[in-house]
Amino acid sequence: MRFACPLMLVLAAAVPFVGLWWNFLRARREKSLAKLTLDVPKSRWSSLQSGLILAGLFLALFAASRPQWGKSQERFVARSRNVVIAIDVSRSMLAEDVRPNRLERAKADVADLIDSLEDDRCALVAFRRTGVVICPLTTDHGYLRGALEQMSPESAPRGETDLGSAIRASLEALDPAADDHNAIIMISDGGDLRGEAAQYAQLAKKRGVPIFTVGIGDPKSGATIPDEVGKGPQKYKNETVVVALDESALKSIAEISSGRYVPLATAGTAETTLGAIYRRFMRQVAAKEQSEEESRAAERFNVFLVPGLCFLICGAMLSKGRFSKQVRP
Repeated sequence: MRFACPLMLVLAAAVPFVGLWWNFLRARREKSLAKLTLDVPKSRWSSLQSGLILAGLFLALFAASRPQWGKSQERFVARSRNVVIAIDVSRSMLAEDVRPNRLERAKADVADLIDSLEDDRCALVAFRRTGVVICPLTTDHGYLRGALEQMSPESAPRGETDLGSAIRASLEALDPAADDHNAIIMISDGGDLRGEAAQYAQLAKKRGVPIFTVGIGDPKSGATIPDEVGKGPQKYKNETVVVALDESALKSIAEISSGRYVPLATAGTAETTLGAIYRRFMRQVAAKEQSEEESRAAERFNVFLVPGLCFLICGAMLSKGRFSKQVRP
């Protein structure tokens, strides 16, 4: 036997001493009145009443200590989704056709998405040449925001943008046992320079994981990107590099994996934020019922509380109040 509130045992142990003190005071009072030759009426129920009240108080306080023994099985059910957000951190994401630039806009919208997660678990993947998990699946939104704020082009190895590697890293971050409750959100300006995205999109479809691709940037005119030293636009063979949103690969990934492609508007309206996209499209991903059984010590306070209350009620019914007969002087 163990007690959840052992402090109440101290009060319960004090009850017998209170009873002895009470009887001592009553006996002294009766003795004093006897010396004055006063005839004090005695009730034959007085001792029984005292015993019932003291026993009731003891059992009630003992029950308040919450005695526990044995084991009880409790079942908990939680509903959640698992979402991996893969963000392109290549230098083309520094283009300023979206203010302040594509990468910062993506990070701002992911922060908005985090507010919509509720109890869903989320992971972050940064990708350029390869995908890197910078935050594993978690419900700690504070930790998630901290990892998001630190994301930059240096978060992933340099090289040609590889959307296939991003999908592979995202799938590895998800639990295969819960694929019917998993999803991937990929944010990029397109440009699958290795051509392996379709292969990994097929793998995602086979596992039942939809990929929601989000295109960011201007698909028509494009924009320049700053060079590595920040002294002007990036140049290649003395020509200024202009990068536009390449939607073809993103659309193909979404179609193959049974997801959806969503162009992120440059205006930044409330209808095109990632939070809105998540609420509109991610709700089709079934919420997982996570059932867990936990073995706990069984609470047994009712074994003592019920008889304790009965004793107190019986003691109250033997009161010398209005229910007692009137004694003639």
